[in-house]
Amino acid sequence: MMRAPKKLEPELPSIRVDVTEAGTRTLKAWLPCAIDQNLVFSIESLESYFFARWESVLYDALLLAAAVEFCDKTQRRPALGWGREIELRVPMHEPDRWNQKEVTDALHHALNFLTGDRWQVSFYARRKPLNQPRQGMFTIPANVSAVIPFSDGLDSRAVAGLMARELGDKLIRIRLGSKQFNEDTLRQPFTAVPYKVLHGDRQFVESSARSRGFKFALISGIAAYFANADQVIVPESGQGALGPSLVPVGQAYLDYRSHPLFTNRMERFLGALLRHRVSFKFPQLWQTKGETLSRFARECEDGSSWMDTWSCWQQSRQVSVENKKRQCGICAACMLRRLSLHAAGLAEPKTTYVWEDLGAPTFEAGAAAAFDRKKITRAMREYAIAGTLHLDHLAGLLHSSTNATMLNLSALQLSQSCGLPSAEARDRLNRLLVQHETEWKGFMHSLGPSSFLANWASHAP
Repeated sequence: MMRAPKKLEPELPSIRVDVTEAGTRTLKAWLPCAIDQNLVFSIESLESYFFARWESVLYDALLLAAAVEFCDKTQRRPALGWGREIELRVPMHEPDRWNQKEVTDALHHALNFLTGDRWQVSFYARRKPLNQPRQGMFTIPANVSAVIPFSDGLDSRAVAGLMARELGDKLIRIRLGSKQFNEDTLRQPFTAVPYKVLHGDRQFVESSARSRGFKFALISGIAAYFANADQVIVPESGQGALGPSLVPVGQAYLDYRSHPLFTNRMERFLGALLRHRVSFKFPQLWQTKGETLSRFARECEDGSSWMDTWSCWQQSRQVSVENKKRQCGICAACMLRRLSLHAAGLAEPKTTYVWEDLGAPTFEAGAAAAFDRKKITRAMREYAIAGTLHLDHLAGLLHSSTNATMLNLSALQLSQSCGLPSAEARDRLNRLLVQHETEWKGFMHSLGPSSFLANWASHAP
């Protein structure tokens, strides 16, 4: 009896990228990625990192992060499915160190888990050592115990403020993603991501950006190493850290960018590479963003500075009203911001957002009267629907029996990654979801039954 032929798995989209120094040739059939052309480092920002001493392995780590981002943006994900095969070669000052099995294994485990792709990264010797950046004259307290990524976001501002009350000078802020620099910040260490990734002749075609989690975790770990700290404080609250993996989008691989399961893998990689123990801590993991913001506003001297924060993902040209940039108010990040402010009992001017009125009966009617209606695109509407449904589905997780197995597995994984008994992890997860549901229903009730959001949501009151 003849057996049916075994089904072959569909071939994944693939890319082979060769990172090269100036004046060197790219391997045949590999895509070139040139240092100083595609991966461009800022001397000033490098000096803000290498303020105390030069260690080539840390520059090489930054180069790796930049190269990973280049690969991630260059190869489009498949229309059906998610994963890709990515092969990457990077020149290093100490290739033997990087090619150690414990280092490469930990690196591949972290990248594969984070992005849902199959990575194969190898390292070879540089031809010419990098000229060492000048070492800046920065002052860091001798007893630093933690660093925290600090941007213009609500969680970042609130958690940095709360942790500063607890740790004082033992906490150092790392500037990631902020565009608000001045002379004072430039005289401090860790002022910015020290490189840019440019596409060159080949346009970037992939925007899912899962590798951003690797970049920010790696840079935070390097800063902790330089400051001789043993902790990285992750500022995300529960909805931001756990929500993306609990409520996936369509066919997308689960999003673990700010999840303890991913940071556990980064701890292993950093430990293998640097021989320095760095732990990623989530002080607000089991609280909602609204609860975190409420504490910050009540307890911290700078508690009103939340008004200066920025959450929106949209670019200026898409969200300007009368030539002034606003936050859109309807992307997933803006929706969580508005929900959290309502939950915390805080308010901001309606002119903060393009979509001033979420209680309007139609999507178009909610936008500011002066906003150019030609900019209200199908993509914007889809962003708004996706952001609403993500928060709405998260609010309904505990009420669906089909989610019970997934929630049990998530609780088990969190118990292992956070060092908690499984029952306690499930109780904490349940409390977080109940609190989110309460906040979501209160927010939707405040908008009224005729709101365009109420027409999209299943769990509105």
